[in-house]
Amino acid sequence: MTDDGLEPPERDADARAPSLEADGRDDAPDDEGPMPDVPEPESETSDVPEEIRKYARFKKMDGAQYDRVNEFLRDRTYVTAREWAIARLCSDFRTETGVEMTKIGENLPELVPFMTDTYTPQAVNQARSSFDDKVRKAGATFLYGAMCDFYTAEELDDVMYEVTEVAKFLLEVEGVDLSVEDELEAEERISSVMREVREASKELRDAEADE
Repeated sequence: MTDDGLEPPERDADARAPSLEADGRDDAPDDEGPMPDVPEPESETSDVPEEIRKYARFKKMDGAQYDRVNEFLRDRTYVTAREWAIARLCSDFRTETGVEMTKIGENLPELVPFMTDTYTPQAVNQARSSFDDKVRKAGATFLYGAMCDFYTAEELDDVMYEVTEVAKFLLEVEGVDLSVEDELEAEERISSVMREVREASKELRDAEADE
């Protein structure tokens, strides 16, 4: 377990993804009360909207550093920590008229513990667009691998298990509570779909070869 609690999912089917621990900072208030006739300083969060203060999606990441999170993601996915965090925020702060990119950018350090700078709406949009592009490219790469007969059914199951573990870990970091039953059901459904994709693509290749 590292200081920031960020570890890769284990391959043991019975193991749960690791939790992210706080950095151990002491937030206990001082014993002394306010001094007489001396005005207390305004709270730093006085201008922060209530919905921003209550946002708890990345609370498990308290104490984590951007470089550590980014390294973890780049080792296992195509996306950066910036793209992951902003894509999540764009989903959570979507209204009927669109994504609240200004609100996200101005409050980014309050929303995501490992992000230290504010962003312009244009920078938020760029990060979200980059995430979308990488998801499409990764999806095309994976689907081609499943359809082109490079893998046996068993090898494809292994690949699916590994990528599902990483995805589940990220969901748990975001605060999603997954039961063991839900995890197993999701894994089985995904594996079943991918086996059907492999079988259908094989039928298609055989049909073209016969023409």
